[in-house]
Amino acid sequence: MRNDAPPARPIVTISDLVIEFRTRRQRVRALDGASLSVAEGEKVGLVGESGSGKSTLALSLARLLPTNAEHVSGDLTVAGKSIFAMDTASLRAVRRRTLSYVFQDPIGTLDPTMRVGRQISSVLNGVSQRSAVASSLLEVGLTDHKRIARSYPHELSGGMAQRVSIAVALAAKPQVVIADEPTASLDASIRAQILDLLVSLCAGHGTALVLLSHDLRAIAHYCERVAVMYGGRVVEDGPTANVFSEPFHPYSRALMKAAPGQERLGGRIEPIPGVPPILGGREERCTFAPRCRFALESCHSERPGEQRTAGRRVICHRVEGGLPPLPR
Repeated sequence: MRNDAPPARPIVTISDLVIEFRTRRQRVRALDGASLSVAEGEKVGLVGESGSGKSTLALSLARLLPTNAEHVSGDLTVAGKSIFAMDTASLRAVRRRTLSYVFQDPIGTLDPTMRVGRQISSVLNGVSQRSAVASSLLEVGLTDHKRIARSYPHELSGGMAQRVSIAVALAAKPQVVIADEPTASLDASIRAQILDLLVSLCAGHGTALVLLSHDLRAIAHYCERVAVMYGGRVVEDGPTANVFSEPFHPYSRALMKAAPGQERLGGRIEPIPGVPPILGGREERCTFAPRCRFALESCHSERPGEQRTAGRRVICHRVEGGLPPLPR
């Protein structure tokens, strides 16, 4: 049976985005030409070591970067409109209706001076709607919704507070939810429950999900596409099953081998040698070359461009011309 449904439209498009931070001693380039797109209703995982640029990319989506951050070049559009070209009123509208965030620390994210019910109500145009608040809390599995609505965030457990954060994030029916390590601060026993809840609710609402995580098993389980970041760029982007089973970029392969649970019986986890780079400006070589055992001569002197092969987007000299995957 032929599927004539049109492809989903992109809700987020990031094009060669460059973001730098000013410090007292130097400028640090956090994004060095990052590109990524997210379609309506799609679940995309964003992975990479600390310092790869994941959080900067996520915060850029709603222009939530700190004051010492500077947009140098490139663009980022949400629902077809450039985030960096928006005035304050338009940006507030996007933050209220189009984009929502679920962060790592729910207690720190929620307003400590405001009761839970009022926080959810504030997302619903500030109108106190008891039935809407109750529905939001019930939707995230908080059956004792009356007590929860009257509570302050510090009166809740970590798991309950994260459920409230999800309720707040989804109350306005946004088009995109960005979840930055949403279970990292929670007990291991409830992490899967929270991720199951978040993913199922996004699917039910038709909301796209961008999930940032160091847990590759969670990304493999929940996301249909994965983007691997290194040195401020998305170095590999493709269907999750394909990238995980046969990564094309050397960094993707090293990342998979260094993940707990990927080692063979009786074997050891293979750490990635060296450390991620701190960029002071545009990098004119492959940033992974000093750590890469597959590096070519060109990797140390030429900035790799984007290649498209086998349904993937890869930034690597080794895949130019559609070369086969790396040897094991």
